[in-house]
Amino acid sequence: MIPWQQLTQEDQLTDIARESHEQPVLIFKHSTTCSISAAAKGKLERQWADAGLSDVKIYYLDLLRFRPISGAIAEKFGVRHESPQLLLIQDGECSYNASHMGIRLSEVKSMFSA
Repeated sequence: MIPWQQLTQEDQLTDIARESHEQPVLIFKHSTTCSISAAAKGKLERQWADAGLSDVKIYYLDLLRFRPISGAIAEKFGVRHESPQLLLIQDGECSYNASHMGIRLSEVKSMFSA
């Protein structure tokens, strides 16, 4: 099971950027009414246990409830808004950004800084 951290406040992005200097952080943006987003979330949840990411903090953004935060993410980390979308934040910057069924935890794991 994924240890989701809820992303509900824009000021959490500052904390995420700061945390990412110590350890990589993931953000998953999810639309609760989109079947593609539901499929991507299900895929993440099935693969999480075997992905070797148990020490990584992963934030969950409900786009329908907190849409302005998605815009703030796009601005802060220089990515285009998509849904579903997974971002890997390292050293205060987005080093991996994938959306829809292109999201792969194996790629995330391979992006970790040494």
